[in-house]
Amino acid sequence: MSKLFTGLSAFPLTPANTDGVVDTAALGLLIDRLVTAGVDSIGLLGSTGIYAYLDRHQRKRAVAAAVEAASGHVPLIVGVGALRTSWAIDLARDAERAGASGLLLAPVSYASLTDGEAAAHYRAVAGTTALPLCVYNNPGTTNFTFSDALIAELAAVPGIAAIKMPLPADDGYAGELARLRATTPETFAIGYSGDWGAAPSLLAGGDAWYSVVAGLLPEPALRLTRAAQDGVFDEAAAINAAFAPLWSLFKAHGSLRLMYAIADLLSLQIGDPPLPIMRVGADVVADVGTALDHLGV
Repeated sequence: MSKLFTGLSAFPLTPANTDGVVDTAALGLLIDRLVTAGVDSIGLLGSTGIYAYLDRHQRKRAVAAAVEAASGHVPLIVGVGALRTSWAIDLARDAERAGASGLLLAPVSYASLTDGEAAAHYRAVAGTTALPLCVYNNPGTTNFTFSDALIAELAAVPGIAAIKMPLPADDGYAGELARLRATTPETFAIGYSGDWGAAPSLLAGGDAWYSVVAGLLPEPALRLTRAAQDGVFDEAAAINAAFAPLWSLFKAHGSLRLMYAIADLLSLQIGDPPLPIMRVGADVVADVGTALDHLGV
């Protein structure tokens, strides 16, 4: 199994102004923080990285700045989701030329996709570069749900190496992992997003935590990851309990909005959310501050 899609993958914000112009210097500082912390990979231009709100030129600028800042010390997984297959192919090629380590592809669409359309989309993008690709299963934003059969089909496609799964509704991580691994290659990595599911998914044997919060708080996220990977249940539970107030706020207000609040509280320059997304109010910011106190931040 490729180590690229294992462990803690931290997803930073992409600092930009209201016109969608990326602040490459500020992005470089965020990447440097993650490199210094020692995360296993950096998920650039994921949902937290506002990829859907940036045009191709700005995404190229972001990738170039992140590659320069990481300097090969931490691998970069670059989101290449786009409405048209041809656009996603262009973005994948851009990422490869800039020096990315891997790709993350969500089935972005306006019209609802069929399984056949999604499969053709992934085959086309996976076949256009030499970079390993992770399937981004995010029905909350794409309104597309991958069936087990489609996951098995895509896992057999050369170049498709992993999947980033949403949290199972019944918290049945072990059962889902066993079911998916029964129909996918042994080398196919299965990880989860949805930060409040990090501890149970890793303890159940998930290969990766694709983390929003690690984009700004990598140290406590790494402690949680390592405890869970090592099977130290009590330590993982204690760290997860310290995160619990923040998880509750994520569920209530959306993790993207709260990442801007966390960045502000940490005095990090991250620009403005892409309109129509707005910052949360002062009362919620105060609650975020209290949640950070629970983590000792």
